[in-house]
Amino acid sequence: MDGLITAAARALAMGDAIGALNRVALRNDAPALALRGIAMAQLGDLSRAKLLVRRAARAFAPKDVVARARCVVVEADIALASRDLAWSSKKLAAAAETLEAHGDRANAAHARHLEARRLLLIGRLDEAARKLAAIDLLALTPALRAIHELALAGIAMRRIEAAAAGAALGRAEEAARWAGIPALAAEVEQAVTMLDTPVARRIAHGEDRALLLADVEALFASKALVVDACRNLVRGRDILVPLARRPVLFALARALGEAWPQDVTRDGLLARAFGARHADESHRARLRVEIGRLRRQLKPLARIDATKRGFVLSPLAGREIVVLAHPVEERHAALLALLADGQSWSGSALALALGASQRTVQRALKDMADAGKVQSYGRGRAQRWMTPPLPGFATSLLLAAPLPGG
Repeated sequence: MDGLITAAARALAMGDAIGALNRVALRNDAPALALRGIAMAQLGDLSRAKLLVRRAARAFAPKDVVARARCVVVEADIALASRDLAWSSKKLAAAAETLEAHGDRANAAHARHLEARRLLLIGRLDEAARKLAAIDLLALTPALRAIHELALAGIAMRRIEAAAAGAALGRAEEAARWAGIPALAAEVEQAVTMLDTPVARRIAHGEDRALLLADVEALFASKALVVDACRNLVRGRDILVPLARRPVLFALARALGEAWPQDVTRDGLLARAFGARHADESHRARLRVEIGRLRRQLKPLARIDATKRGFVLSPLAGREIVVLAHPVEERHAALLALLADGQSWSGSALALALGASQRTVQRALKDMADAGKVQSYGRGRAQRWMTPPLPGFATSLLLAAPLPGG
């Protein structure tokens, strides 16, 4: 490896993309192309970065298996940063095995982190945790250790484990200080602020209060009966009743939960569950049927008793009833929550993360775009969606170790 390539690689390892480009911007050999690709990715030009890395992979000789494997890792990293989640996990795993076999343990670990973070984005928390647990921590540089702890914190946050998330973020802060990369430190700081940002609302006794992650964890550990509108289920301390596929039943449960300990009129329930403005006997008959179905679903947790005006939810064992709702509620709140991370997402990636069909997601995105809540650029497969104004890409998690050479 010549001196300019070595200096450019070191600059990239410290997050100095401009310094790296100053050394290799006019070169078109394979190592220089690869480094230019990483630099452009760190600067946010992901389309250009992808083209440069692919050119580098083709330019490396077949015998340069380590360099070609590193190009695979960089391309996957760029895809993750641009929220293109359809890249081949098998190809990335093969690259990790190649890097491990040739002694590049740091980049092999980074490849495994990429797959774990992809699994985290699409909600497969257990698989992501297993991927992270299999990584050799002794192979991690300070920057990679910060990335590792950020991923652990992300899993803990999604599992509503505030203490575990805080501990992981503390370790990430320490590792980021050792790494000395400003962009990585900013990434960690942004994650830390999430612990002090409301993640949900608590609705009970007619009051609406914002909750932090730790507050939600404490609520789930309490004896309260929680009507969870964030996940569309009803939970006791040890019992979960999922109603995500039963929207009418959940709408009834939420209406009864918000009114507790008071009852809800039949007309009120018909309006919440069916959108019926002028109820007739057929609506009332359907309401009786759906209330009967909800009674059966909630039998381990609560009763639904008829009153003169309507129905009332009565928890077993004298529990309190609390409704847990999103901080901001609107029709497409889940999509907005994903887009709020500041990244640009493809429609297919959003569908994968939400577990919905691409057609459903595209219809929702069009509605949101018409309302000015999201914006897009590109066409066809290159189309990406984001929340306005155009945010910068968080590229601090790109390949931390130098790419070319041995």
